[in-house]
Amino acid sequence: MRQQDGFTLIELMIVVAIISILAAIAMPAYQDYAIRSQLTAGLADITGGKSTFESQIIANSATTFDITDLGLHTPTPRCDITMDPSDSAGFLRCRLRGNPRIAGKTIELNRNSSGRWSCKVDAAIDIKYKPEGCS
Repeated sequence: MRQQDGFTLIELMIVVAIISILAAIAMPAYQDYAIRSQLTAGLADITGGKSTFESQIIANSATTFDITDLGLHTPTPRCDITMDPSDSAGFLRCRLRGNPRIAGKTIELNRNSSGRWSCKVDAAIDIKYKPEGCS
């Protein structure tokens, strides 16, 4: 009997075909995951400023302050942060960087005059990418 020393060409072709099929299925799922995580990270970048935004408005009665007063730094690796305190309301906004599907789009935290915060995502971003609690 002759001993087999390696893989045959057909065995290698089957393995390559299986890996190709798995990659074709996994890549779109990975892209969706990456976009969703970039949005969530952008939201995390601005969420840290909510409490100091509140204290500037309520405790300090300030109507003008900037990003550094909130302890935020711009730009971050994920977004450019802007804000606008107006009267007793305002917003914290993140203009996203990264994946071309979301680059240039925004995610923002809006404060109304009664002190309630809401999260809003750019309308051009697909609903499947939106972080929990954002409209």
